[in-house]
This record gives sequence, structure tokens and C-alpha cells, in this order.
Amino acid sequence: MEPTYYTVTTINGDYAYMVSDTGVENQVAMFLLPEGTDTGSRLLFENFEWTLVS
Repeated sequence: MEPTYYTVTTINGDYAYMVSDTGVENQVAMFLLPEGTDTGSRLLFENFEWTLVS
């Protein structure tokens, strides 16, 4: 699986809504994301793991 970068656009309750650099929208439960994830955060999804980039 290739690495994919996402930007969090909004957080609504227990879910973060994000869009990838290629324009694909995604919704992920907050408990799966790294601590400190907030609106505007950049995330890397690689090997079924999330990493907070900035």
C-alpha cells in the first residue's frame, strides 16, 4: 500500500473528515488517529498506520 497524505478539514464529534492530496474524501474515527490531530492537521496513512506530519 502506497503512502497517502491527508488534510483534516473538519472534526464532528468522534469523526475526522479529511481529503487526500489527490482529492479523495475520507472519514475516520478519532480514536484511530494520533493524539493532537486537529482541523488543518496533515496526516500520513501508510501500512494501515496514521502519522501526524504537521
